[in-house]
Amino acid sequence: MKTKEQKKHPSSETTILSPDEVRFERILVPIDFSGYSKNALAYAISAASRFDSELLLLYVVEPAVYPADLGFGQVTLPNIEHELAQRGKIELEKLVESNIAGRAKARTMVRSGKPFHEIITTAVEENADLIVIATHGHTGVEHFIFGSTTEKVVKRAPCPVLIVRMIEH
Repeated sequence: MKTKEQKKHPSSETTILSPDEVRFERILVPIDFSGYSKNALAYAISAASRFDSELLLLYVVEPAVYPADLGFGQVTLPNIEHELAQRGKIELEKLVESNIAGRAKARTMVRSGKPFHEIITTAVEENADLIVIATHGHTGVEHFIFGSTTEKVVKRAPCPVLIVRMIEH
């Protein structure tokens, strides 16, 4: 978040910004193509158009690791990762064309790794001012075992995080 002049709150080290000082030049939006992440994208598009921000759409391919026989340990399948990355790139471009074109500046990127780590790394490298992320994604059971990607992002994010939940009726 870019600011002109930040004021310190008198009773703490907390920086207090005035509304005029808040700027979102780059908004990072992790996309897994679920309805949840597309809903988060809608919020990001709205914010980007209001703040004249650039949207950074990020798709993360998790390495495909499968247990192997005969004690060789885990085996990765790089061809599957490459195909998923290529397909992700194509789908991101389609998403930009159908949802964003003309409404905001947008860039797409595909990375490979653990989603929360790649989101945080991208936010740092791209100097993101805001991350807009969905409460849920495609994974279900993983949340109970490892904690959700969103929770990990919130704990480690270098910038504010807007968490968007799917609208329920």
